[in-house]
Amino acid sequence: MNENNPRALIKTFHSFIIFRKKHCMAYDETLASRIDELLKNKKNFTKKNMFGGVGYMLNGNMCIGVHKNEMIVRCNPEETDQLLSQKNTRIFDISGKPMKGWLLIAPDGLKGNGLQNWFQRSVEYVQTLPKK
Repeated sequence: MNENNPRALIKTFHSFIIFRKKHCMAYDETLASRIDELLKNKKNFTKKNMFGGVGYMLNGNMCIGVHKNEMIVRCNPEETDQLLSQKNTRIFDISGKPMKGWLLIAPDGLKGNGLQNWFQRSVEYVQTLPKK
């Protein structure tokens, strides 16, 4: 690339922006705001930026989060296979090593009472874990 050629520089920058939009999607801030609203009067929750999204810790344990446009839900590992049979769920795997007890819920699964129901399921499980 010729750094003295403004057109080439603009074209390179434009290509970079398109690449970032396709491959580096930020997390759904509307979903995070909905979760923030659920947590408004709840104690022992902290919010933390992680894995290109946001996570919500309960007593120091990861509980729920937002990854791209999906909700991360922590559940009892023994219930993973049963929960995966529900619509709009898939295993949470961003590292190539899926772990039982971690799910991603698609936006359609968070409509109506969906967000509240998944949130409650995760809280009930995480409350059984030792505080960190």
